[in-house]
Amino acid sequence: MSVSQRYIEVMDTTLRDGEQTSGVSFSPIEKLTIAQLLLTEVKVDRIEIASARVSEGEFAAVKAITKWAKANGFLNRIEVLTFVDGDVSVQWMQKAGAKVMNLLTKGSLNHLTHQLKKKPEQHFEEVAAVIALAKKKGLECNVYLEDWSNGMRDSKEYVFQYLDFLQHQPVKRIMLPDTLGVLIPSEVYAYISEIVQRYPGIHFDFHAHNDYDLGTANVLEGVKAGAHGIHLTINGMGERAGNAPLASAIAVLNDFMPSVKTSVAEKSLYTVSKLVETFSGFRIPVNKPVVGENVFTQTAGIHADGDKKNKLYFSDLMPERFGRKREYALGKTSGKANIENNLQQLGIQLSEPDLKKVTQRIIELGDRKEVVTQADLPYIISDILDSNTIENKVRIENYVLTHASRLRPSATVEIVINGELFEEHAQGDGQYDAFMNALKKVYKKKKQELPTLTDYAVRIPPGGKTDALCETIITWNYSNKEFKTRGLDSDQTVSAIKATQKMLNLI
Repeated sequence: MSVSQRYIEVMDTTLRDGEQTSGVSFSPIEKLTIAQLLLTEVKVDRIEIASARVSEGEFAAVKAITKWAKANGFLNRIEVLTFVDGDVSVQWMQKAGAKVMNLLTKGSLNHLTHQLKKKPEQHFEEVAAVIALAKKKGLECNVYLEDWSNGMRDSKEYVFQYLDFLQHQPVKRIMLPDTLGVLIPSEVYAYISEIVQRYPGIHFDFHAHNDYDLGTANVLEGVKAGAHGIHLTINGMGERAGNAPLASAIAVLNDFMPSVKTSVAEKSLYTVSKLVETFSGFRIPVNKPVVGENVFTQTAGIHADGDKKNKLYFSDLMPERFGRKREYALGKTSGKANIENNLQQLGIQLSEPDLKKVTQRIIELGDRKEVVTQADLPYIISDILDSNTIENKVRIENYVLTHASRLRPSATVEIVINGELFEEHAQGDGQYDAFMNALKKVYKKKKQELPTLTDYAVRIPPGGKTDALCETIITWNYSNKEFKTRGLDSDQTVSAIKATQKMLNLI
């Protein structure tokens, strides 16, 4: 860190505020795993892991984390939300082995008057008693001013009365939450600037929510205004619209505020994001900045072409910073440049005519709304090149396949052989077997034997998605000679039919 850079503390509250996401509940072992990653890999300064008094499961999780943290020198970086409840939260903290409490107090006169129904002096007295007890028991204390944002809008005199009181208390940090996510960036800057200038000796954290999708912008303005710390969550998890997301906020600060520095390791953000997605079941939108699946994927062919020619569509937000890589989507808007980029990554080179054929096939698949991945490319290429060697004298024009419970599968097939149209219907043990039985009827009329099917193999590219392309490879025996044909489609039976049509043309 250069002399001119100001250090910003990052407190991650995924395990406390983030767990207030509707439907999310981490198990104790999941909480421990996430806590370990946040401190050792992502390298945030502090983590808020729970609320006191919530449940036995929460207590077990806190005990497991504090035990690990104490053994590894992280105990003073583990924080728990507590309440103005006499000695109840303090005793809970002691039993759980935690040392840093974040005391939730009222930051607006509206909350104080209507929720607690108390006067400021009474609230201050009760807060002071809890802080004194915490200090006596060896606990470090930070203080939240709940609903501080509305307090600054509607009862600024109360906020300053409270801060005048708190500046004489033994607290380490005062934390300013936009509890309902109602502030716009200009307000964040104005309010925090005023407070930091009025109380230059106090450490202030800013805690942003994302109700208007302004969480990251508000974090930026809060830091510009002089906030000493910021509260963030993995994937922007949190109540209602969530909290300011860790990955986005760190990227913005790194790129647009060279005067500040954090300890966060960008390369670890995506890994922990995916882990939290798995544990929480809270799915990351594919277009979520930094961590979404699509955010480093170029889809339009013109973008891929520009990247090849002079990185025309690159910005400072490079995927490698976050342990990711740029990808080029394959679909109806791809164009040759996208496909060439993917082939290059696979180490495959094609002639210009073959590249055009592969491009056309991908466009056709894209028009059917099928997702084509890089892993599909070798299958598509194999199918295209295999088809190039076959003259289509036999065309399967139409077919109807049926499958119903307790009824034998059936197939009706319409096929053209050397310009002559045939139609047959048959049943079988499966849809493909019924299809083959219908074909046998056609070729019986032509007094021609069909090859014997000796092997039938189905492959899909890695990933196992249900909409993946499916390659069926069928081995045939004909006149004591074996040969193979391939078919490619998102439907397994259709891919087998395509492989069969190739066989009919070869014989």
